[in-house]
Amino acid sequence: MQFEVWAPQAGRVTLQCDGVTRAMERDPERSGWWTAEAEARDGSRYGFALDGGPVLPDPLSRRQPDGPDGTSAVVDHRRYVWRTAAWAGRPLPGAVLYEMHVGTYTREGTFDAAAGRLEHLVELGVTHVELMPVCPFPGRHGWGYEGVSLWAVHEPYGGPEGLKRFVDRAHELGLGVILDVVHNHLGPSGNYLPRFGPYFTDTHHTPWGAAVNLDAPGSDEVRAYLTGSALAWLRDYRIDGLRLDAVHALADTRACHFLEELSASVDALSAELGRPLFLVAESDLNDPRFVTPRAEGGLGLHAQWNDDFHHAVHTALTGESQGYYADFGRAPLAAVAKTLSGGFFHDGTYSSFRGRHHGRPLDRTRVAGHRLLGYSQTHDQVGNRAQGDRLSMLLADSPGLLACAAALTLTAPFTPMLFMGEEWAAGTPWQFFTDHTDRELAEAVRQGRRREFAEHGWAAEDVPDPQDAATRDRSCLDWAERERAPHARVLAWYRRLIALRRDQPDLTDPDLADTKVAYDEEARWLAFRRGDVRVAVNLGKEPAAIPLGTRPAEVLAAWEPVQAPDAEGLLHVPGQSCVVLAQA
Repeated sequence: MQFEVWAPQAGRVTLQCDGVTRAMERDPERSGWWTAEAEARDGSRYGFALDGGPVLPDPLSRRQPDGPDGTSAVVDHRRYVWRTAAWAGRPLPGAVLYEMHVGTYTREGTFDAAAGRLEHLVELGVTHVELMPVCPFPGRHGWGYEGVSLWAVHEPYGGPEGLKRFVDRAHELGLGVILDVVHNHLGPSGNYLPRFGPYFTDTHHTPWGAAVNLDAPGSDEVRAYLTGSALAWLRDYRIDGLRLDAVHALADTRACHFLEELSASVDALSAELGRPLFLVAESDLNDPRFVTPRAEGGLGLHAQWNDDFHHAVHTALTGESQGYYADFGRAPLAAVAKTLSGGFFHDGTYSSFRGRHHGRPLDRTRVAGHRLLGYSQTHDQVGNRAQGDRLSMLLADSPGLLACAAALTLTAPFTPMLFMGEEWAAGTPWQFFTDHTDRELAEAVRQGRRREFAEHGWAAEDVPDPQDAATRDRSCLDWAERERAPHARVLAWYRRLIALRRDQPDLTDPDLADTKVAYDEEARWLAFRRGDVRVAVNLGKEPAAIPLGTRPAEVLAAWEPVQAPDAEGLLHVPGQSCVVLAQA
């Protein structure tokens, strides 16, 4: 078997494989690369030593059996026999996504345990599972955004074989799988890439320190490293799409941006494999160029998260107006209306949170609605709160408002995404938790979390300790809740709305410009039209008479009993309730 490693600054490199050490030779055709032949099989342990230093894991490691600091292991992907070899894929248009953290979706926190709960998602009606990052990170439990070894799989979850079994089971059930990948930084613990080469650069700085090297000397190999990792998930694990974390932190001044290069590579692989593959960006720039085709001067990504929709809905439901919610809180229903019809709220407008103008308008005639993801909750928007409280906790006394959040998310012109447990108004929080094995780092994270929220008036004892195992345990879903009131009613409502999205073509119409919205800020109601479907939400406590016109209408779904519009075209909606109708 041939081993290879990029180490352009090393004067000598040795391979240690299954206890045998071999000198590596420079590759005459690839600058900075070293190669060696050695006997190896699936599971063989190996690593590289640079200039007589300690044995380090392979930057291209496919498996880290003992975690980020251990030696690597050979993975022969041909050994796994796929039960769904004929899987044709599921495209993004028309999809309903479900964000899942493997470590807390079940108390066991493994791929196999999560796979055992996938039938619930089929019954719910979602089409794709979006897994939060699964690359190796220190300890057993964590969010995954401090991962290293970008080609490997976190061993406590089940390692490479466990991920393949999960994907296989999802495909058996007709579910696509999206994987959240982090290219903008690596975790501070177990990151050995800088010892091998210029994977990072001081040319740019990010919230995590030196930036990933996308445009400085040596960046050709770094870009190939990241692109190769992305393609490996799609090819070797048969993942259907990738969610790209915080792409606004990918500093790249080259004429061909890394994301453009990546999207071209993914599209080429899609054509080669004969199944749809897609990239979904997380970005707070409100820049349409991310989802504009490459041929039109864009970066060619297939979709992006839309935090503006979340912020508008969250503010309208909760009344919160601190921090980045401030601009949305001035006229929350107007903000919801603007995002429903225009995609972005900040489309060149002034952002008081940023102290400057922000964003750029979407061309609604060219950008399809499915290219924006809409959601009322995500891991970020829940877990980055001091106590990880979900909407179901903030609105515990107002279940009708939870129903309105679901209606807005699942009937909007965007690709809807749910956060695990949302569909039954989970009573469990989802908190920030870590399991750092480095004591100094663990204490720094603990104190940093407390300082962050002390600035907002939180006492240290009220901010959960990320390193306490109980913090993770509290964040695990309680599956027994689904059968109890009021959770069972919320779950039935989500199922009904998703079924409507599947059965009513107007709800998956990609034309953003065709969404027409009316609202009354004072009375706290909003209604919008998508083709012949009408959606009305009343966030106020008092009943509202919402004008919908005199065309005959059929009630398709209602949180509280409601009659079709009267002879004057008024729809009488109870307080804190919502209705979906079809007009003839």
